[in-house]
Amino acid sequence: MKAIQFKEYGGPDVLEQADVDRPIPEQGEVLVKVTAIGVNYADTARRQGAYVIPTPLPFIPGAEVSGVVEKVGEGVGKFQEGDRVVTLIGSGGYAEYVTVDAKTLIPLPAELEDESAVAIPLQGLTAYHLLKTMGRIEQGETVLIHAAAGGVGSLAVQLAKHFGAGQVIATASTAEKLALAQELGADHLVNYTNPNWREEVMEATDGKGVDIALEMAGGNIFHETIKCMRSFGRVVIYGVASGQPAEMYPSGLMNRNLSVIGFFLPQIMKKPALFESSLQELLQLVQQGKLKLTIGGVYDLEDAAHVHELLQGRKTKGKLILKP
Repeated sequence: MKAIQFKEYGGPDVLEQADVDRPIPEQGEVLVKVTAIGVNYADTARRQGAYVIPTPLPFIPGAEVSGVVEKVGEGVGKFQEGDRVVTLIGSGGYAEYVTVDAKTLIPLPAELEDESAVAIPLQGLTAYHLLKTMGRIEQGETVLIHAAAGGVGSLAVQLAKHFGAGQVIATASTAEKLALAQELGADHLVNYTNPNWREEVMEATDGKGVDIALEMAGGNIFHETIKCMRSFGRVVIYGVASGQPAEMYPSGLMNRNLSVIGFFLPQIMKKPALFESSLQELLQLVQQGKLKLTIGGVYDLEDAAHVHELLQGRKTKGKLILKP
């Protein structure tokens, strides 16, 4: 089968198309013919050798796929050939076929397209748990969402409002991206390429600051975000897209009782009761038209390197998808 892999860490150019053996489902597994693949910042971090956990070489990235059950392994009773499904996997998604533990499969409703479905598991669950589980959002609070036009950000804007945020402040790098955030429900828009963006956030909150901030850039954005927090504020970290880790002095959090919280979705996946209920809630919101999925572009699998360039160059909005 066709797959995209890398044999060394580096830039997008290390991604290469390869012919690899089609996997065979073992006990409790199914073989899925992939129809859509979600592209995420985690994929670029894997490629650079900068992910939270080690990335072995050679490596086929891709943790988010939708598709059709092609073959069922022994001991699988819930699914059968032809079923449409979506799932999260550890790796191997940039391929025509993947084997998946049947327990992790989510059946797709007929009205939900594969391209839309693949936007939900990783980024939907991330946005959900950033706000609810880690951020502990409360009614009426003010939420600052960086990269608000991206895959996670565009969902977080909507979910923050759904969870009762009194004000959502969205940041992005262009007027077009900010317009999307506004369309999705953001109350105040800030272009974070403006050196004075922090002052704009403080003005929007009458100098009080924000209660929750979702931060995935790192570097100076992190330090300026800390300055935007009000007392008892929570900064939830879920990435370092800039490639510039931030140095933090914990004692600086004390005077305002601030919390800096790390988030890693695989830890949520270890608690089935936690992720299954939240995923069902997300699917219901999509079906009810209360959660809009923004598809930023659909590309051929062999264009994976180009898509990584677009993602890291901050030239995209919404969910980016590859198709075999």
